[in-house]
Amino acid sequence: MIDHASEMAAFVRVVDSKGFSAAAPSLGLSPSAVSKLVTRLESRLGVRLLQRTTRALHLTEEGEAFYATARRIVGEIETLENQISGQSGTPHGLLKVTTSLAFSTHQLAPVISEFLERHPLLHLELMPTDRVVDMIEEGVDIAIRIGRLADTSFMARKIGEDVRLVCASPAYLAKRRTPQRPEELTRHNCIVSRDRTYLNRWPFRIDGEVREIEVGGRVAVTEGEAQMRLALQGLGIVRLTRLTVATAIKNGELVSLLEEFRAEQPIPIHAVYPHRRHLAPKVTAFIDFIVEKFSPPPWEVLGSIPSKDAKP
Repeated sequence: MIDHASEMAAFVRVVDSKGFSAAAPSLGLSPSAVSKLVTRLESRLGVRLLQRTTRALHLTEEGEAFYATARRIVGEIETLENQISGQSGTPHGLLKVTTSLAFSTHQLAPVISEFLERHPLLHLELMPTDRVVDMIEEGVDIAIRIGRLADTSFMARKIGEDVRLVCASPAYLAKRRTPQRPEELTRHNCIVSRDRTYLNRWPFRIDGEVREIEVGGRVAVTEGEAQMRLALQGLGIVRLTRLTVATAIKNGELVSLLEEFRAEQPIPIHAVYPHRRHLAPKVTAFIDFIVEKFSPPPWEVLGSIPSKDAKP
């Protein structure tokens, strides 16, 4: 008897894992066995679903159409099996998580090993990116999103808030006079955003009203992680999320500036996941874990350190 479900599950896992070898462990099969299942599926359907090269796999047009429905069906089968089987409460399988580069680097990566130790049957695929990922199209289980949520068709669980802090290294402040008022930033070298120029207008509460100071400098960078590395080298003043700079402030590598003029509104951080009546144990386990680890959010505790009077 032909096992259509196994063929479909193998195909979905190969696409999610971006390769036969990567998909094999979570299926409990060898890479060659996984390849045979997908080949058998293509032969039965009479179409090629994947374009194979020595470096990568790419979905064909037919493959994209088949994957969109197949992943939903496989997910429903897994959910049904979890409800009935003795493993209903045991997280297992492949978990795909996407989040920003900053959150992945500074908050998630340090605790991932503990999560995997707790759940030995899980395989994790972490997708750090600052673009907005289409969770359904890319088969993502959970997204950690920073900012206001635009799509209300997903479930969301708040895990904290963030604000942006103005910072500089002690080395930079030793060479330049520490700004005492926001207006003085126009005379400083600020590390600015190259693509999102609206981020170069820094808001402050000055004399009872919120005003924006447009800053500039010798270096413009496309993403925040590089901005922080340059600030650590003493190249200028930077404005970044607290979750990015909190540890560096605690360690004395960066100094928080102009705290008394802060006018930032808190930015919510949510764990977002597709709406399903019965969540897979792997999704529930991950959400429960990050809520546990980030209660209270460590960046809020570290980021509350008062600014120093670092004078030259």
